[in-house]
Amino acid sequence: MKKIGVLFGMENTFPAALVERINAMNAAGVMAEFVQIGDVRMAEGCGYDVIVDRISHDIPFYRAWLKNSALCGSKIINNPFWWSADDKFFNYALATKLGVAIPATVLLPHKEHPTGTTERSMRNLHYPLDWESIFKYVGFPAFLKPFDGGGWRDVYKINNKEEFFSAYDQTRTLCMTLQRAVNFKEYFRCYVVGQEKVHIMPYDPRAPFHERYVRTPPEYPKELLARVEKDARTLCKALGYDLNTVEFACEDGVPYAIDFMNPAPDADLHSVGQVNFDWIVNAVAELAVKKATEPAASSTYRWDAFLKG
Repeated sequence: MKKIGVLFGMENTFPAALVERINAMNAAGVMAEFVQIGDVRMAEGCGYDVIVDRISHDIPFYRAWLKNSALCGSKIINNPFWWSADDKFFNYALATKLGVAIPATVLLPHKEHPTGTTERSMRNLHYPLDWESIFKYVGFPAFLKPFDGGGWRDVYKINNKEEFFSAYDQTRTLCMTLQRAVNFKEYFRCYVVGQEKVHIMPYDPRAPFHERYVRTPPEYPKELLARVEKDARTLCKALGYDLNTVEFACEDGVPYAIDFMNPAPDADLHSVGQVNFDWIVNAVAELAVKKATEPAASSTYRWDAFLKG
């Protein structure tokens, strides 16, 4: 029997619906359940052929358990090795190389020295930075946000130099990016599953949280939707994520990818709505069953092999 496990935290609707959907598919020799973890011994398997990871970004113990499970042959959605190595600034640079539109973005050093370091640790840094050059390149308004953060934590909208320095002073030891704000007309959040299936959801990040998924969207230009779908698929193939959301802010007909490191994306029924919820549950269920029934890959005990999944 092939076992699919769902590893999750505080969310309720998606994990239960996913397990129910997988089991209702009646795929021969496949069953799903919530993950159960006891003692974790090195180089010993966990009993799950496929694990859908929804929580390890917040729990280092789970991330270590997933890596050990992958070493022993489990297939993880998403690859915990790549997820651990990834960051948003690298993603912006990669997207630019792939021809996906990205607003002007710079990486900024920590405002305060990381724990255990001093000014002597930063002797390779040209300081003070040429702030005028940075502001000219990025422009205002802009967003100051962590280079590897999520959930809108420590994100500041900046309208001028004075607001920038006020916000930057509050970032402590975080490594930040400064990115030009997009004066968007259309905004989309896209589910991408299996690096192939794309579900475009009209979204309004300026609305109250429970109203952000637009229930009755206007008609959008077909060429714009086609480019959004193409760019979303391109990004997830390059990043190797089997489950992700990609967000596009569209200005003058150009979809700018502004957030696409969301390997445990929001999939709560009460947040995304019934239509989007049904789509993501079905798509992830089909992907998990497909991975469970695929032949196991030969083991290669090298770091880069696990990084590539």
